Order: sequence, then C-alpha cells, then structure tokens
Amino acid sequence: MWFYIILGAFFIFVGLTVHVFRWYFLISGYNTMPKEKKANVDVKGLGRMIGIYSYINGGVLIAMGLLNALGLKHALIPAIVFISISTVYLLIKAQKYDGNIYDENGKLREGAWKQFIFPVGVVVAAIIFVAVLMFFSSQQTKVTFIDDGVQIHGMYGDIYAWDSIKSVKMAEELPAIERRTNGSALGPNLKGYFRVKELGTVKLFVNTEKPPFIYLETDDGVTILNLNNEDETKEIYEKILEGIKRTSDIG
Repeated sequence: MWFYIILGAFFIFVGLTVHVFRWYFLISGYNTMPKEKKANVDVKGLGRMIGIYSYINGGVLIAMGLLNALGLKHALIPAIVFISISTVYLLIKAQKYDGNIYDENGKLREGAWKQFIFPVGVVVAAIIFVAVLMFFSSQQTKVTFIDDGVQIHGMYGDIYAWDSIKSVKMAEELPAIERRTNGSALGPNLKGYFRVKELGTVKLFVNTEKPPFIYLETDDGVTILNLNNEDETKEIYEKILEGIKRTSDIG
C-alpha cells in the first residue's frame, strides 16, 4: 500500500516542480539540447502537459494504494493499463511541442521522423515486457515432483530437496502481507518475495482468493503456495508429505 502512495506522491511532486516551479531542466531530452534548439521548444506547454500527466497518474497510484489496503487487489490491473496508455500518449503528444520536429503549421519536418525511432522502440519494448510479465504472473502455479524433491516452475521457481524440508502444513489463511520486496502482485496472484507478519520475508506462489495454502519450511526459509482449486492444492500437499516420509524411511 505505502509503496503506491509514496510513488503517487512523488509523481505529483515532479508535476509541481516542472509545471508550477518551472524546473524545466528536469525534462529528459530538453535538458541536453543546445540553446538554439531549446529556443524552438514550447517548454511552457510541454511543462503543463507533463504536470497534468503527473497529477493524474499520481492520483491513480494513490487511489490504487488505498484500494489495495481495503483488499481490492483487482484495482492494480486497470491502474497499470491506464498508466501505460497515458505514458504512450505523453511520449507521442510531447513531440508536438518541439519546433525542431514540427514546423509552425504542425507538419513534421523533413527527416525528423528518425527522432521517433528510439522513443517508439522503448515504448513498444516496455509494453511487451509488461504484457509478458502480466501473463506469466497470472498463470496458475505449476508444481511437479522429481526424485530429488518438489519443483515449482515459472518466475521465482525453485527445486526443494526432500532432505531440506523441515516442515510442511496446510492452512486456510495467509499471514498479513506487509509489503512486496521482490516479486509480482497482479490482482490476487502473488509471486516472489514478500514480507509478512510473524514470518518475515517469505516466497509466495499463491492466489489469495483460493485457499487453502501450503506452508513449506526449508533450510532457505518459508515458501507458501497453492493452486487454483482446493482439491489440487490438497493433492500437492499429500504428495509432499509422501515424499518427505519416503525420504525419511530411506534415511
């Protein structure tokens, strides 16, 4: 929650510095232009646009943090989509204020299209990256069993050797999540490292809306996982118990 609120406040602060205080040196690209090119930029209009962008997206981030605190985790997806679209719009629209690219009639100057290659490429790469991240973050946790232990696939996945497992249990509730430290949180789907009350930093592979949850304690810490329905989660739990017992019997 606090991460989004602080980030939103930072967006608003940046908007104020550029729009109200006219710290135009903060505008990337403009601050490195030679003086003769800066003279052709409507920096006041550009600053106003950046300010509006920052105010709106800062407000969206703060609202997302508050909604997240209220348990409405699905607010994350539309917020990400909105910020992505508004960022693309900003990068394209901002070029209109650059007289080095467009003439006084609003037409693209000859050869100026080359300046769009890099920003457009960055935007396309960012959109693809976010789309791929959202896709894999929303996928059900995949668990398989090998001779050496249990394997969790996908992002942040690992192999948990039978002899490294100290305990395993199943519970209907998750511990209170304080913050994400290194992971993805797409709606109810949490994957990666999170700090929780009582246990500290744990690794999660869970859909928070689909209890129960398997708590797997190993030499490296606690991992909590589940699948998208109760029967599958219980089946995985039973297989883990069998693997631990089999290894214990052999030892």
